[in-house]
Amino acid sequence: MSALKIYNSLTRTKDDFAPIDPANVRMYVCGPTVYDRAHIGNARPVIVFDLVYRLLRHLYGADHVTYVRNVTDVDDKINARAAERGISIGELTEDTARGFREDVAELGTLTPSHEPRATEFICRGADELDMVKLVERLIARGHAYEADGHVLFDVASMPAYGRLARRSLDEMEAGARVEVASYKKGPMDFVLWKPSKAGEPAWESPWGQGRPGWHLECSAMSAALLGETFDIHGGGIDLIFPHHENEIAQSTCCFGGDTMANVWMHNGFLQVEGEKMSKSLGNFVTIREVLADWPGDVARLAMLAAHYRQPINWTLKGLQEAERTLSQWFEAAAGEADPRPAESVVEALSDDLNTPKMIAEIHRLKSEGRRKPLAGTLAFLGFRPDVLSQWHAAKAPELGVPREEIERLVDARLEARRERNWAEADRIRDELLAKGVVLKDGAGGTTWEVAR
Repeated sequence: MSALKIYNSLTRTKDDFAPIDPANVRMYVCGPTVYDRAHIGNARPVIVFDLVYRLLRHLYGADHVTYVRNVTDVDDKINARAAERGISIGELTEDTARGFREDVAELGTLTPSHEPRATEFICRGADELDMVKLVERLIARGHAYEADGHVLFDVASMPAYGRLARRSLDEMEAGARVEVASYKKGPMDFVLWKPSKAGEPAWESPWGQGRPGWHLECSAMSAALLGETFDIHGGGIDLIFPHHENEIAQSTCCFGGDTMANVWMHNGFLQVEGEKMSKSLGNFVTIREVLADWPGDVARLAMLAAHYRQPINWTLKGLQEAERTLSQWFEAAAGEADPRPAESVVEALSDDLNTPKMIAEIHRLKSEGRRKPLAGTLAFLGFRPDVLSQWHAAKAPELGVPREEIERLVDARLEARRERNWAEADRIRDELLAKGVVLKDGAGGTTWEVAR
């Protein structure tokens, strides 16, 4: 087994990964807030942590890995979007969650072990952990307080607050851009529970009708499904502060330990054609819009071209290069596949998910003509030859000449080449090209394809 090393955002070091229980390796990744179609930036953690999931399943066994990716279906953005569209909150969240599942499935991702919805974990059975019970425990332990109908986490009660972001409480307070409310003890205190306005979703609680704060959701769902401490917590780098910092505060103070997850993994930012993606710049791209033009496997490879911790520049050129590369790999891998990926690719991924090295190793397999290991590796990575071939077929223009005529002209050109009549051979080649047929001469003979 390749030794797995992962860069831990908490320690800022790359260390050997040692699961708490090798028979049940546990990973939690922050999922979508379902108020709108997911954008291509949302696709990055989906693809990155799908690859982590695949690697863990390979190293420890498919039945020994638990992957949780949540769905946030209670949020101010959801309330506002439902009102804007004139539909119910339930209708909006159901439709958006379904669209998200469809989009990420087309990216070649595996379904996580659990996809919990936040609303399912607000109030549960008497013996089941939920958000209300978590808040009650934080109050009892002196880490939270009720004020003006809200319950807030008392950041000053946790001396280690800020260790993930590597900022002291004084530094965070000095640069804080947080809501200043009269009922807060400290400016960094954050909401665990808040009252609901008329028409907004609401649940019964000891503090009145209300709903949870965003940070609270992940602490409750991860603890309920993975335990008080688990192996890997993942997400985008933008979540380090305040979301993941607040998760750590809630979970460790609630359960009395000093660790929520042993390893924290964060993927880097995404730009579009060299600029930050935003609707105001007109470069806001949803996953669905990408999939309208490109097969999901091409988008998947383009996303993996950069190391996950580095920024990535999402470009048309990158998609075009990914399509060419994937086509060449599948052409070289046609036929029976090995049941396991090439060890050199596993070794590359075991070095903190080194996807640039992974891609270099796949090129090497291709150049060495190692068809079966190449095919097995592509399948392990989630690449599907039928998806690309169907896309090529759909994109191919109609033939401008009958196939029988193409074959006749190819044979005539071969005869001209045998007679060293290069002018005639070139004339036939150009005639076919004008009709949309490209000839390719190789060691195995001449093949043709429709120009794209």
